[in-house]
Amino acid sequence: MTKINSLLTEKRNKNSLLIDTMSIPDILKTINNEDKTIAYSIEKELHSISKVVEQMVYTIKNGGRVIYIGAGTSGRLGVLDSAECPPTYGTSPDQIIALIAGGEEAFTKAVESVEDSPTQGIIDLKNINFSSEDLLIGIAASGRTPYVEKALIYAREIGARTATLTCNKNSIISKFADNCIEIEVGPEVITGSTRMKAGTAQKLVLTMMSTTTMICLGKVYSNLMVDVQITNEKLKTRAMNIVKEITNCSEEEVERALEEAQGSAKHAIVMLLLDIDYQDSINQLYQCSNSLRKVLEKNSK
Repeated sequence: MTKINSLLTEKRNKNSLLIDTMSIPDILKTINNEDKTIAYSIEKELHSISKVVEQMVYTIKNGGRVIYIGAGTSGRLGVLDSAECPPTYGTSPDQIIALIAGGEEAFTKAVESVEDSPTQGIIDLKNINFSSEDLLIGIAASGRTPYVEKALIYAREIGARTATLTCNKNSIISKFADNCIEIEVGPEVITGSTRMKAGTAQKLVLTMMSTTTMICLGKVYSNLMVDVQITNEKLKTRAMNIVKEITNCSEEEVERALEEAQGSAKHAIVMLLLDIDYQDSINQLYQCSNSLRKVLEKNSK
C-alpha cells in the first residue's frame, strides 16, 4: 500500500481539493485546466518516444510484430490503437496486436483482478506464439501492474525487444524495458482516477507512435493515408478523394482505376500517374519498398 501511495498518479491534486463543492462550469474548468498540461508533459518525453518508434519500425520491417500489453484503461487504449491500424493504414491485423488482462471481455467490462496475475501475461503471450522477433510494449499508468511486469520479464528472457509506457518516473516495469516512456502528468483531478490525465496521455502517445510508424513504413504520402482500406462508403469516398487529389484525374477515371487496383488507392495512383496496369504497379511499389513517394521520384528522373 505504501508503494502505491508514493506514486505521483496516486497523489491528491491541490487544484481539485474542493471539487465536490464547485458548480458544473467550475468543475469542467478545473478538469480542462489540468488537461491542458498533458501535451507539455509528453513534449518532455519526445526523445524516448522516438526511440520506441524506431523499435516499432525495425520490428515490422523485419517481419516481427508489435504487441501492446496492459490492464484496465491502459489495456483498452492498446486495443483501440491496434484495432484502428488495419482500416486506416492497410496493415495486417497481426502486425500490431493488443493483449488486455481478462481478454476481450475486459474491453467492455471491468475485470480488474486479472491485472494482479503474475502468470496470465505470460500465458497470453504464449497463446499468440510471441517470439524473439517481436516487440512487447507494456502499458501501465502506475508502472507496476504484475500482469504487464511478468510479461515483460518473459519477453526479455526469450530475447525479444521491450518498451514501456507509464505515467510515473522510475517505475517497476521500466526496469525490464530496452526503452521506456514515462509521462509525468501529475496527480489526477479525482485522486487515482488514471483514466483521466494518465489515460489521455497514453492515448496521445500511442496514436503518435503508431502514426509515425505508419509514415515510416510508406503508408502515408504527403499527409494522405494512401493505404486506407475501403470497407464502407465513407472510406470509399475518402480513397477516391485521395486519388483525385494526387492525380487530378476525373471521378470516372479514379473509380475505374480503383476497381482495377482492387480497392487500393496507392496502386490506383501509380497506375494513373505512370499509365501502367495493376501488375506493373505492384512491381513498381515492390521495388521501392511500398513507398509511393519513392516510386514517383524514381520515375520523375
